Amino acid sequence: QLQLVESGGGLVQAGGSLRVSCAASGSTLDYYAIGWFRQAPGKEREMVSCISSKDDNTNYADSVKDRFTVSRDNARRTVILQMNSLKPEDTAVYYCAAGIPGTVAAMTQCLTMPFEYDYWGQGTQVTVSS
Repeated sequence: QLQLVESGGGLVQAGGSLRVSCAASGSTLDYYAIGWFRQAPGKEREMVSCISSKDDNTNYADSVKDRFTVSRDNARRTVILQMNSLKPEDTAVYYCAAGIPGTVAAMTQCLTMPFEYDYWGQGTQVTVSS
């Protein structure tokens, strides 16, 4: 069974950068679309970024576009979220998730909704101070 573990969170000043990683074990990532979500206290979980299982197509929330970059290395079973120009409003617990698209056509698309993902990591805290 696929297991996901996030790492790399921490405390950073506004304008700084962090790189959070999602390491997989128990299965290859080749057929999984990967999503990064975050949840701040008192708020709903929201999608930050996602990357498709085929062709590495990506999607970003408007709030992080041009600041965050997602990439995957299937050989190393790792997905990276590079976060630049961080803002206090980026403070949240960040989760990675994996899901298998329902159709062959969907393999080149991101999965953007939490219910589309079957496996979740435990989360890593990102705190951005002003």
